[in-house]
Amino acid sequence: MARRYNPQEIAAKWQARWAQDRLYEVDEAADGRPKFFALTMFPYTSGDLHIGHWYAMAPSDTQARFMRMQGHKVLHPIGFDAFGLPAENAAIKRGIHPKEWTYQNIERMRGQLRTLGASYDWRREVVTCDPAYYRWNQWFFLKLFEAGLAYRALAPANWCPSCQTTLANEQVVGGACERCETPVTHKDLEQWFLRITRYADELLDTSHLDWPEKILTMQANWIGRSEGVEVAFDISQHGLPEKEIRVFTTRPDTIFGVTFMVLAPEHPLVAKLTSPDRRAAVERYVEEARRETEIERLSTEREKSGVFTGAQALNRLSGERVPIWIADYVLLSYGTGAVMGVPAHDERDFAFAKRHGLPIKTVIAPPNWAGQPLQQAYVEPGAMVNSGQFDGLSSEEGAQRIARRIEEQGWGRRTVSYRIRDWLISRQRYWGAPIPIVHCPHCGPVGVPEDQLPVLLPDDVDFRPTGESPLKLHRGFVNIACPRCERPAQRETDTMDTFVDSSWYHLRYTSPGYDQGPFDPARYRYWMPVDLYTGGAEHAVMHLLYARFFHKALRDLGIVEGPEPYLKLFNQGTITKDGAKMSKSRGNVVNPDDFVALYGADAVRLYLMFVGPWDQGGDWSDAAIRGMPRFLERVWDLYEAASAASAPQPDPAREAGLVRLLHKTTQRVTEDLQTFRFNTAIAALMEMANALGDVPAGTPQWQAAFDRLLLLLAPLAPHIAEELWSLRGRPYSIHTKPWPSFDPALTIEAQVTLVVQVNGRVRDKLAVAPDITQERARELALSSERVRQHTGGRAPTKVIYVPGKLINLVL
Repeated sequence: MARRYNPQEIAAKWQARWAQDRLYEVDEAADGRPKFFALTMFPYTSGDLHIGHWYAMAPSDTQARFMRMQGHKVLHPIGFDAFGLPAENAAIKRGIHPKEWTYQNIERMRGQLRTLGASYDWRREVVTCDPAYYRWNQWFFLKLFEAGLAYRALAPANWCPSCQTTLANEQVVGGACERCETPVTHKDLEQWFLRITRYADELLDTSHLDWPEKILTMQANWIGRSEGVEVAFDISQHGLPEKEIRVFTTRPDTIFGVTFMVLAPEHPLVAKLTSPDRRAAVERYVEEARRETEIERLSTEREKSGVFTGAQALNRLSGERVPIWIADYVLLSYGTGAVMGVPAHDERDFAFAKRHGLPIKTVIAPPNWAGQPLQQAYVEPGAMVNSGQFDGLSSEEGAQRIARRIEEQGWGRRTVSYRIRDWLISRQRYWGAPIPIVHCPHCGPVGVPEDQLPVLLPDDVDFRPTGESPLKLHRGFVNIACPRCERPAQRETDTMDTFVDSSWYHLRYTSPGYDQGPFDPARYRYWMPVDLYTGGAEHAVMHLLYARFFHKALRDLGIVEGPEPYLKLFNQGTITKDGAKMSKSRGNVVNPDDFVALYGADAVRLYLMFVGPWDQGGDWSDAAIRGMPRFLERVWDLYEAASAASAPQPDPAREAGLVRLLHKTTQRVTEDLQTFRFNTAIAALMEMANALGDVPAGTPQWQAAFDRLLLLLAPLAPHIAEELWSLRGRPYSIHTKPWPSFDPALTIEAQVTLVVQVNGRVRDKLAVAPDITQERARELALSSERVRQHTGGRAPTKVIYVPGKLINLVL
């Protein structure tokens, strides 16, 4: 009696069996297989896995399964990114503790992940809010602190009024908080930083990486390396302790065209330089600027506002004094917080000068320039004019000579500037790893002794939104004796940015239960570096950049080895619904659980991989997914047909065709899985299933081809492949069997279809050898009765030939 295909029953059966048999657990024992560390970005503990999680995880699991069948020892771990503001805010909103909220979510997400049927080694799970994990966050921080790579400074910070915490520059998107989209303001705070800038040049070296070019470009642009000159303008006439204002410029050839200087409103010299009659206007402007976001201040669409300070600076090269202004388009956090205004050769400066009536002096001549005023900034190379002894030089040569003159006179130096700023890791919130520092009035900041780690988060906290960490309100946490002098002191109450947690989680996967260090050195050497890392491109200048820096810093401390943590990176695209990004506000979020209940995990996995190329994404369709259960039912029906059929009489031509089909499909699926083209691999398997259904079942060649279909299907649809493999009496488990090979000679078609056109219209189709020449194709085409009806015996004036595919006879 035929068995009905029941995907839910089959999935539950085999998931339990795989867990019982510990099928996907791996160890470090040498057994001749090469290691393969397949890492997928771990999910945040938001409470539910949505279809976007499955879109990231199903293909990456398929890849891990494929590599295992290809003979690798595969480490494919999973864990949870569990600290951070979203969990804290959600818990406060619901009136429960963040720890309770987070662990409830983890339990639910574990269950959802298991329904995926992924080949995770669950023994290696990490949870970043577990003290056994964040103990080592704190240990790493102390090592960085001792090496001078972690430091505390007063600095203007991006401040989210809604989340009541600081944000790193990378967490401000379009001038708003990336989490809640509230416009970001600025606030001066003592905060902790990691010196990522020290590694700027090394982070630009990506020669060791097999990463998407767009990610490498985004990181390079974010680091923003610029070669130029730092030059000092003289302000000694103002009688201040500071005698100079330094600016960085990539265009020293334009320095004779400086007609004003601009300071950032927050620059410490503003208050000192402002004359009494300008003070009220300057202070009012500074206050207005501090309420604006950086994106607003840098917008190219707004008018360039500013206020004159009443002070002047001396341009030592030209000998001219220029007025000093403040303007909100200059940021203290970039460069020196001061710029020289060259309106003739900078579009932003040109707009500023026009609005405020400042001189515009041409010093690089445009082509055919005859001394007339410029109608817009000229920013291209040219000949130098109005530049004293440098007149007549090309701008390129003039830049070099002026830079040399500046250095000879001691007015500045050639240098390199970077856009990137040190990584701000302080967060004024509770749900994060405490920073292991004690502030002593006598000793200054003192690291917590390693034998006192972890510094535990207290459970009994008050979550009032004061703009300061809730830990400040917990006297038992704050008040402590200094570890160095034992006098009264206070703990640091900021917690760490959660990107610290994710900068090293891959290391913990190698030995999650190890308690003598963050990881077992022997297991680290066996598994690292990560061979394949998959996840979203949106992490380019946050997680991926931070993790690279973290690795390089730890390498210099002798903790890890090698230049990079992740050798190969693949970014999946985005799964959308009705052409739009999924969001609760649009009401278009897809819950994978609903479709698993309807069609089974294998069908959902296959559909997600079939909607389009994985790196480009695709649009979810509630209707289109129905094609996947139909395909799986077709495979099931093939099994039933083979079981019921009696062996038919062998047909040599048909048998040869099945052999070619077997080898050709194996080649296609192998090459597609190697290059993450899951959609075309599934299409090849569909074609093979259809072909098997078109010929009598039961012959030895048919049986061999069907077994091959199951092996090729196993990484993509693991449950049905395991079930049918078992029903056919094959040895358990299909997922431990070698990946099938193919003979290239048998992948070549014995014949191909040649389309014959006359004047661009199809008139016949001919079965020909794949390597047929143009002359032979022309001969066969002209001899076709159907073609002769349209040529009337006339010879073509032109022949267009696509080898082995098409011939067009033009009359």
